[in-house]
Amino acid sequence: MSGVTPEIAADFVVEAQEILDRLGEQLVALEYAPDDRGQLNAVFRGFHTLKGGAGFLGVLAMVELCHAAEDTLGRVRAGEAAIEPQHFDAAQRSLDWLQAMLDALAAGTEVPHAPPELIAQFSLDPAPVAATAAAKAAAPVSDLIDDDEFEALLDQLHGAASPGTVATRPAAAPAAAGSGLIDDDEFEALLDQLHGAAAPGAVLLPAVAEAGVAVAAPPAPPRPAAPPPRAAPAGEAEQTVRVDTRRLDAIVNLIGELVLARNRLKTLRTRLKDEELDRAVATLDVATARLQSAVMRTRMQPVGKVFSRFPKVARDVARSLRKEVELEMVGAETELDRNLVEALADPLVHLVRNGIDHGVESPELREAAGKARVGRLRLSAQQEGDYVGIEVQDDGAGIDPERLRAKAREKGLLDPEAAARLGPEECLNLIFLPGFSTKAEVTDISGRGVGMDVVQSRIRELGGQIQIQSELGRGTRFLIRVPLTLAILPTLLVQAGEAVYALPLARVQEVLHAAPASLGWFDGRPVLDRHTHTLPLLDLRRWLGIEAHEATLLTVVVLQMGDSRFGLIVDQVRGREEVVIKPLPRALRGLPGYAGATLIGDGRLALILDVDGLRASG
Repeated sequence: MSGVTPEIAADFVVEAQEILDRLGEQLVALEYAPDDRGQLNAVFRGFHTLKGGAGFLGVLAMVELCHAAEDTLGRVRAGEAAIEPQHFDAAQRSLDWLQAMLDALAAGTEVPHAPPELIAQFSLDPAPVAATAAAKAAAPVSDLIDDDEFEALLDQLHGAASPGTVATRPAAAPAAAGSGLIDDDEFEALLDQLHGAAAPGAVLLPAVAEAGVAVAAPPAPPRPAAPPPRAAPAGEAEQTVRVDTRRLDAIVNLIGELVLARNRLKTLRTRLKDEELDRAVATLDVATARLQSAVMRTRMQPVGKVFSRFPKVARDVARSLRKEVELEMVGAETELDRNLVEALADPLVHLVRNGIDHGVESPELREAAGKARVGRLRLSAQQEGDYVGIEVQDDGAGIDPERLRAKAREKGLLDPEAAARLGPEECLNLIFLPGFSTKAEVTDISGRGVGMDVVQSRIRELGGQIQIQSELGRGTRFLIRVPLTLAILPTLLVQAGEAVYALPLARVQEVLHAAPASLGWFDGRPVLDRHTHTLPLLDLRRWLGIEAHEATLLTVVVLQMGDSRFGLIVDQVRGREEVVIKPLPRALRGLPGYAGATLIGDGRLALILDVDGLRASG
């Protein structure tokens, strides 16, 4: 890759990753509808563009693999052959190899070559003559580029791209600098590329790499002079700029410091009681909130960035298990903080694989149970205030709570008395215990219980929660709630002893007061009888191990945990405050009940409490 700067290579990796993510979804859609010309063209263009960029960088391993796929797809598009199931298998396997090549390219290590048998798997058998003739007759209708595309292609070849157009890949310098003409070799290469016959290693011209189209006849000879640039009409696509994410992270950190300073000034304002200071702090408060919102929006990305990889994951897992599964994705446009989108990828992949492996039954069992042969897996996302809810739902056999209870006793994870006291929902939560599994034989695909503790831990690290709902014979739902952003968190500040603690405001349902005499006891723990239910209580002082104190009136913060609630007894509630989340020191990470730390308005350090961990360890 001599002569190629690291910046160019990095840009290619980013663009190629986006293409790979789309190809996984497009290939699955094409496999369901092999006659969809639009999807076939999209897949062809994906491999074509990857080959062009790899050829420019000199990544021959990627060029070779993409050329094999492109050649097969090109012949199918031309009606010379029919695409077979083994070609879909080869294309899906090639995506895994292309991903490995991209990872090696990004890491600066040697790019691996795909095995020869994978390249050979792309070979085609001629289609029946009648089908070939019919396909050829229909091909010109969909293969021809339209007038607008042809004019845009010529404009790019003559260096007259519309103002504001950003090139996604560097182009070789023209033979006659400033003439706007391409030489004979470039023209021949262009014709080959337009007809899908580019040789491995050929350098793609940028227009062709982006268009990835085929034409029925050679284009008109180059015009003697480039046409005048056409003005972009008002309201055209918005201009964008690529920014290093580290710069965005630095800006978010600075916004966090500004929020802390704002909180400090608001605290001082109440103490100093100066009218001019009040107005200045109020103005700063509004400006800081608007700036914080604007910066956070720049880090937002649709969860579809993660969702796009699941059609391939579902297809590969279902095929390996000989199951038939239809994946439905809803709400892919829902936006989350970029860091959260990336962090959710692994837990969601595990849940999707888990739903197919353990949730959806085999076609034979489904038919015997009166179900459709094809199982359904639904992945959905939607915004819920300051949180985003994500669901992974299957229509499989469901989870038997009693089986989980028995398995927990058998493995010695619970004593018989504790197991007997568990309700159905608590039994379902047993699968989050480390090492818990109901399967006699653990597969390398997933484990309903094997690794689920890691999924729960990861969700909790993100400030979220995961909940299970299941019905025997009807299926299982995993519900995940995560905050929109990890940088700044709305909290309720409470006090126990001299220390102040922060509770995520989204988990707070209400604050109430109760006389100590009104408390009851159940199973050795305090409870508070409400009108419709009994509320279990946890004393924060007792949980912290500090000395209890007598109070004439108890302050109880009611917290939500899944479908259930519990009350946290505190000394006092100090009010709401937006805080900047700071990670705990390495020695303290992993302590149950703690999610992080922050500085509050009076300058003191406050620990952020993890509601789920608090209840579990209480």
